[in-house]
Amino acid sequence: MFEHTSKIRVRYGETDQMGYMYYGNYAEFYEVGRVEMLRSLGLTYKGMEESGIMMPVLELKCKYLKPALYDEEISIRVIMDKLPGIRIHFKYELTNPKGELINTGETLLVFINMKNNRPCLPPQDFTDRLMPFFK
Repeated sequence: MFEHTSKIRVRYGETDQMGYMYYGNYAEFYEVGRVEMLRSLGLTYKGMEESGIMMPVLELKCKYLKPALYDEEISIRVIMDKLPGIRIHFKYELTNPKGELINTGETLLVFINMKNNRPCLPPQDFTDRLMPFFK
């Protein structure tokens, strides 16, 4: 299992009149967590795309437990509990500054070869960097 936590502050433009983060912005927070998780392994979406691999989202699940509020620093815990194959599954746990769980989610992405637009296995370098966490 591999997990990573990053933080992001709720900005004013991401909130509604009640000061609650707009529900559609949670998916963007998931993406921030995913990108930072990959970066912690020395990988980037840009690098993968330059090597001819893209990772579109196939599924998104999101459960709202409590609101994220304006100016709160939200912790985004991203969990990968299975070594990816053609698909890669991420779980998310968002907590507020009090440590309260405010949101959970999941995304399922697929590795796509950009030359033929077909599903493919992840690059070997990607798998090699993850392998120590799944022994």
